[in-house]
Amino acid sequence: MIIQQIKTFKKAVPLNKPFKTALRTVTVAEAIYVEVTLDNGMKGYGEAPPTHVVTGDSMASIQFAIEEVFAPQLIGQDLRYHDHVFKLLHKAMVRNTSAKAAVDMALYDLLGKAANMPLYQFLGGARSELKTDFTVSVNEPAEMAADAQRYVENGFDVLKIKVGIGSPEDDIRRIQAIRKVVPDDVVLRLDANQGWSAKDAVRIIGRMEDLDLGIELIEQPVPAHDIDGLAYVTNHTLTPIMADESIFSLYDARRIIEGRAADMFNIKLMKAGGIYEALKINALAQSYDMTCMVGSMIETKLGVTAAAHFAASQSNILYYDFDAPLMLKEETVDGGIVYDGSRVTFTDAPGLGIGGIKSCQH
Repeated sequence: MIIQQIKTFKKAVPLNKPFKTALRTVTVAEAIYVEVTLDNGMKGYGEAPPTHVVTGDSMASIQFAIEEVFAPQLIGQDLRYHDHVFKLLHKAMVRNTSAKAAVDMALYDLLGKAANMPLYQFLGGARSELKTDFTVSVNEPAEMAADAQRYVENGFDVLKIKVGIGSPEDDIRRIQAIRKVVPDDVVLRLDANQGWSAKDAVRIIGRMEDLDLGIELIEQPVPAHDIDGLAYVTNHTLTPIMADESIFSLYDARRIIEGRAADMFNIKLMKAGGIYEALKINALAQSYDMTCMVGSMIETKLGVTAAAHFAASQSNILYYDFDAPLMLKEETVDGGIVYDGSRVTFTDAPGLGIGGIKSCQH
């Protein structure tokens, strides 16, 4: 199982509708795809999107890191000694987590294929199907309510609502508008994407609690670096608080746990640098009886398939945000996870179950 070749490809896919958060607006999903080939001809696949405002990675930096830094370190290595291989990957370059994640998931794809097991089973096999939420982009209240109503009609009973733009009153009006048009049993999760100050967050969340808007959790209410502010919000509200952009590494996770700064984590492969490090973060959370979400950036089906396999493998990962491929105008890979409304299932194919990449530009 000697790593023989590492190739990259570019891909760009238009979204059905612009995706707006407090951090950015996306109209096209861009990605660098990775193909890792072993000496026995077996191929593994990975993906990295350029999420400048979160990870700092760009298309050019991802491609350079993989081709000029990681490939020379990894080609010739024996994947049977995969712990050593993953350590080489992570020591080769600081940060550049999305580029690392792309190579990492391709290597795990190969490990699953070598074991002749779907990756979620190889990693632990906690469950064989998931239920994803669907994300409502931040817009004017009426547009968000119409979007929410449409997603519910399409079979989604868990909605992730983007907030954090404009005044606190704007966000409250957005949630009130959505609550008026969706059934009471539809779960609402809020994601401020760092858009509030700590004091504004406490005020907004308290107001939503008083209005009984039925919010399940609030994700990343304050700027990523403001761990004290995150703790302030967690300790002054009743609604569970989830850390997202504040957690890239195991060390970030430990700091948040020790400071009691959040109730749960959103683990993303693009922040962690792939499955190898994400497993460590989740194990730490699990040791503190903390439940986690696994989500993604605006990724295609390849990257989200890897995230879903990781999520399904671990028993304390109970929240899933895997709607990104459903926002795209076209499929980019053969195989991978299977969608049936909000239900996400896996095939019996080994590894990630990706049969190949569709017409990518080298």
